[in-house]
Amino acid sequence: MSRQDLGLDVERLRAFGDAVFAIAITLLALDMKVPEGLSADEVGDAINDALGSVGGFLLSFLVIGILWISYHGLLGMAAELDRTLLYLDMALLAVVAGLPFPTKLLSDYGSTAVATSVYAASITLASLLLGAMALRLLRPGMRKPDVSRRKIELSVWQSVVIVSVFLTSVPIALLSPSAAKYWWILAGPLQALVRRVKAEPVPAEHADPSAAK
Repeated sequence: MSRQDLGLDVERLRAFGDAVFAIAITLLALDMKVPEGLSADEVGDAINDALGSVGGFLLSFLVIGILWISYHGLLGMAAELDRTLLYLDMALLAVVAGLPFPTKLLSDYGSTAVATSVYAASITLASLLLGAMALRLLRPGMRKPDVSRRKIELSVWQSVVIVSVFLTSVPIALLSPSAAKYWWILAGPLQALVRRVKAEPVPAEHADPSAAK
């Protein structure tokens, strides 16, 4: 199957991916509910019991949002599709569509190592697939002419950061699920550090003349 035989263009695939991400986020919200027919005295306790679901929703909304931004930006740099990139895309969307399950698991059993590890493994797999898609775009002709190799490499390194943080949190969860969740916070500053280190240098003709004084 050649690139021309796929019958799909990048924009159509990106629109399909946007829909999958939107549905996954919508399914997250469906888990936030309280029992019906409660008395006035029971409402407060029901809301307190639902806080775990709310926390799981906010966490996964943030994670899925970050994955979507990366996914959308990555396909925005693609000039063509090939069979490998399409399969990687479908695998990623399958993981994203299934994220409500580990989110529910984390909300209900977040104090257990199993639930925390399953959630971390799911995010690890999603980030690994994003990184593989970015690597595919390094092949000749796969990215747009105005997209530099360095920009694609930055996407790869950002995926490496997420994979490293969430993967290493699995053994930590075996000792302390709470510590593993705090470990996930490292993904933010580490990604910021990678962006700073791997950022493209400003061309000399666009540099601020005052900076040289």
